[in-house]
Amino acid sequence: MKVLVTGAAGFIGSHVVRRLAETKRCEVLGVDNLGDYYDPALKRARIATLESLEEFRFLQADFADAEKFSGLVDFFRPDYVVHLGAQPGVRYSMENPAAYTRSNLDGFASVLEACRRTPPKHLVYASSSSVYGASAKPPYREDDNTDQPISYYGATKKANELMAHSYGLNHGLNVTGLRFFTVYGPWGRPDMAPTIFARAICEGRPLKLFNHGKNLRDFTYVDDIVEGVVKILLYPLASPGRPNDATAATRAAGLVPATPAVGAPRIFNLGHNRPVETLLFVKMLEQLLGRPAVTELVPPQPGDMFETCADLTRVHQSFSFAPKVPLEEGLKRFVEWFRSYYKM
Repeated sequence: MKVLVTGAAGFIGSHVVRRLAETKRCEVLGVDNLGDYYDPALKRARIATLESLEEFRFLQADFADAEKFSGLVDFFRPDYVVHLGAQPGVRYSMENPAAYTRSNLDGFASVLEACRRTPPKHLVYASSSSVYGASAKPPYREDDNTDQPISYYGATKKANELMAHSYGLNHGLNVTGLRFFTVYGPWGRPDMAPTIFARAICEGRPLKLFNHGKNLRDFTYVDDIVEGVVKILLYPLASPGRPNDATAATRAAGLVPATPAVGAPRIFNLGHNRPVETLLFVKMLEQLLGRPAVTELVPPQPGDMFETCADLTRVHQSFSFAPKVPLEEGLKRFVEWFRSYYKM
């Protein structure tokens, strides 16, 4: 099987690449532009850990370049596409919306059009819990109203879901969106809470906790996310009048998912379903790092959601997905990597 992964040098993307390539039954092509939103050295370090995998190749390229990306897809002809590339970050989207328009809107349009021209068996793309915005009440269900995202980042992800729906409806593209909930773990981004908090604690710097540390987040360990992504990718739901041809491929990859319901919705939450208050999260890091945090409790930050919590009923019923790594164990693994990589 050939699998194309965008955002392959990213946090989640690099983990997905490893999971697929280690099966030795997937030829994986990773694409990433190695942008400088955060230190590209971290992205290169992630790719360096994957270079020993015989079934993996990496290409530095920008999926938002529609002509070149379409040519790449036509040349590689992937059986499956995992689109994880995007401009991330809720707060940064309030400062530089143009970056989100290019990557998350124009870029996703480029991916959809390339897949229309050279259709894979399944396209899976990353959405976000940020789409739920102000109107939803936790735990968030996939059929909740998502017409009021708070941040521009959330708005672009909501737009992605509508774009994917249109391409699936009008062009028969087999496409599934996954709403990720606060993913953390080794090789995490430096602009995400675990790394920001851990660095501040180790360096003795004041740590600002917005909404006075009372925000609740559904922290989900990256291995659980990867398991969900790969299982859903290799076992796409059958479309009306279209047989599900992924069963053999899934078994060949060593995966035995539950039989999904035909015609089930094409949006799924991937989370942990156990939100934790920010203050408690910091206390857990304090214990693991062996150092006290200097906290500064401040008012809410524009664009932030007060609580995220995933309802996992739909994805459990369709794919038997259930998170396995508790926060205590996941944070321990993160801290071990953090100390090793940042030498703290």
